[in-house]
Amino acid sequence: MANTILVGAQWGDEGKGKIIDVLTERADVVVRSQGGNNAGHTVFIKGQKYVLHLVPSGILRKRKVCVIGNGVVVDPVSLVEEIKGLRKLGVHIDGNLFLSETAHLVFPYHRELDAQRETLKGKHKIGTTKRGIGPAYGDKAARTGMRVIDLIQPERFKARLQEKIKENNEILKAFGAKPLSFSRVHEEYRTAGDYLKPFVTNTVTLLHKALRRGDNILLEGAQGTFLDIDHGTYPFVTSSNTTAGGACTGSGIPPHRVDRVVGVMKAYTTRVGEGPLPTENAEIADMLHAMGREFGATTGRARRCGWFDSVATRHACMVNGIDDLAITNIDGLDTLDTIKVCVGYRQGGRTYDFVPNDIEVLSACEPVYAEFPGWHTPTDKARKWKDLPVRARNYLKALAELTAANLAIASVGPGREQTIFV
Repeated sequence: MANTILVGAQWGDEGKGKIIDVLTERADVVVRSQGGNNAGHTVFIKGQKYVLHLVPSGILRKRKVCVIGNGVVVDPVSLVEEIKGLRKLGVHIDGNLFLSETAHLVFPYHRELDAQRETLKGKHKIGTTKRGIGPAYGDKAARTGMRVIDLIQPERFKARLQEKIKENNEILKAFGAKPLSFSRVHEEYRTAGDYLKPFVTNTVTLLHKALRRGDNILLEGAQGTFLDIDHGTYPFVTSSNTTAGGACTGSGIPPHRVDRVVGVMKAYTTRVGEGPLPTENAEIADMLHAMGREFGATTGRARRCGWFDSVATRHACMVNGIDDLAITNIDGLDTLDTIKVCVGYRQGGRTYDFVPNDIEVLSACEPVYAEFPGWHTPTDKARKWKDLPVRARNYLKALAELTAANLAIASVGPGREQTIFV
């Protein structure tokens, strides 16, 4: 398989968990390189649903090395709960999972600050999950954060946590929020630290040993291109680099050792949270929600839905250097007479074939649509390219042409077997 970065080519929730699981069959090492437990990957195996937040999806296959890299921000209490939950489901963890000693930590004060800031913004809120991810990355950038390596050093951790609790209680006081109990936080986090210590290592050296052995490495991204802190629809973004470059800095694997970038996108478009979504359409949203689709794995929130946006996904292919496309949720469109695809934006007498950086301009853009005939045939039983209806194949080929990348995978359902290699 060679060394592969897998990224979301839309606003996240593209079905990356399922594609990662499929690609992991050919991988030796799977690395999560950014984000926190604000993201989730959902994988279905033999009818069992697995929801993963910090643990790489590769953990669901035997004898795969799974790494939580240095670019991730880790809530240790949440991670312990996730590991225990996987163990209850019979997933083998010991010897398969490794946690970077330099990954930064998320604390209760980060979550409280996240919530208070969202409340303060009122109608201008970003729509965060309130998991404390932004404030944790803020501490990292300000060089005041604590890392996993601190968590497993009891005396150092105690002294630093006392300082941080005292400092952040003053900030919370200004918001009118309740102060945090040092003793309670310390006990929870030290217990989590003891549990996680066997997993902690220098993951950069671990990954470079794997490179020297010639192992196939799969780097799994969280969220999507347009939630990237630099390349997304700022300020309605997450606080990490969700694009391909972030996989390198968040893992320690140099760019020249990456052989392939796979971009995952739905056959339509979705978004969770606030911010512009040019192709948003209430009719398709109602249809998908009525089918029980498009509810967030982490929050349960109903996702905003719209037609496929080729302007955005073409931009994502450019920014990430996407070689191959994996298009998911094709079966969600099976009942439609006509399917629309955005091929341009129009605003103030101007037509755009790229995504404007000015958020006010983008918010005012109206989509320019091309229309494709629906196929009115169930696709969830298709297992080969030729099994798909001709109109479905034509639609997928058009999406690949519009986004200027190679169509490699078509997914017609959440199961491993519902994956077509084109």
